[in-house]
Amino acid sequence: MTILIRGAKVIDGSSPHHLDTVDIFIENGIVQSIAKKLEKQADTVIEAEGLHISNGWTDIFADYREPGFEHKETIASGLASAAAGGFTAVLTVPNTNPTVCSKSVVQYILKQAEGNAVSVHPIGSISNNIEGKNLAEMLDMHTHGAVAFSDGWKPIQNANLMLKALEYVKAFDGTLIEIPCDATLSSGGLMHEGIESTQLGMPGIPSLAETLHLHRNIELLRYTDSKLHITGISCAESVTMIRNAKADGLNITCSVTPYHLALNDEIMRTYNSAYKVMPPIRTENDRKALVEGLKDGTIDCIAAHHRPQEWDAKAKEFEYASDGMNVQENTFAILYNTVKNEVPLERLVDALSQKPNEIFDLNKGSVKEDDAVDFTLFSTAEQTNLNGLKSKSANNPFLNKELAGKVIGILKGNQVILNN
Repeated sequence: MTILIRGAKVIDGSSPHHLDTVDIFIENGIVQSIAKKLEKQADTVIEAEGLHISNGWTDIFADYREPGFEHKETIASGLASAAAGGFTAVLTVPNTNPTVCSKSVVQYILKQAEGNAVSVHPIGSISNNIEGKNLAEMLDMHTHGAVAFSDGWKPIQNANLMLKALEYVKAFDGTLIEIPCDATLSSGGLMHEGIESTQLGMPGIPSLAETLHLHRNIELLRYTDSKLHITGISCAESVTMIRNAKADGLNITCSVTPYHLALNDEIMRTYNSAYKVMPPIRTENDRKALVEGLKDGTIDCIAAHHRPQEWDAKAKEFEYASDGMNVQENTFAILYNTVKNEVPLERLVDALSQKPNEIFDLNKGSVKEDDAVDFTLFSTAEQTNLNGLKSKSANNPFLNKELAGKVIGILKGNQVILNN
């Protein structure tokens, strides 16, 4: 099988063609030649206005719900969603039923994803059954394919358990992933605690619930000299805390969601449960600090926090609606539409590709000759307006909205998946 990509600008800091506009000829999943102009025939020709190419994007925190919650999402529908969003690799959270706390569930997930263009990398749980009491068999899961460890949507509240987990993963240079949230301070809260929550009469979740939990984890990391990734940071103080921790030499990285970069808590005036997420959407000052943190590299990468919910879970009173957004398919458009005038495109693509691959030691190639194909194609000239999703669920408040930027498709080996 041969593929010819015409007039694509390369965004890949590890490529000798970085920032060049080139033609790329691919045969049997290997890049054969790259040049300003190639006169070649191919089975598939790809071209588009404003076309760009980078090494494949990675979503580091996605919930595909299987096993146990297949009415919300399956691994197959989740991977179709990932491909549509430009992701060639995904880390899946362990909040399934049964939970990903043993090698058998890790192997089940890998088996279900076999042959798909998108690679799945399971995140194993830190605690048995995600109960926050005793450590799971992380080494065994790591040996059988788990790339990191987290209790997913249920952050570890027990400081001693977190300490033991940080010490345990050092044996195999493992990484823990944690959402920064103190459950006692966030309990009963529905949105960010502030002026908007007061005016709307809704119980709030203070930024302190995030920063207190983050401070504890930073100090535990300092004590253990281990590796920690904080995902879903939402407030300005968290950006400052992580910036300072990095300056101190701690092995800490972090990620932010597309919706925390795009929205502020004024959107809650709609009382639309589609915007109910955890951590909550916070103030405009917080949003601006997150954008600045992404720009200067304090925030390493993007995590879609893909969390599908069936219609019944969202179409109810705000208080009882489930948390989460399903924005994996238009993550790039949300990001580009929001930050295109503030964050350089190279930094944005780096946060989607190179950084997550480095943090979780995923072996991906580069846009250069003789490398295996693992690429994302996207356009900065075209627009996205989704009116339907590959995902089984539709809890995406950005549907039917015209956004700048579009994912053209992904290439992985001999597999080509292009969006309409």
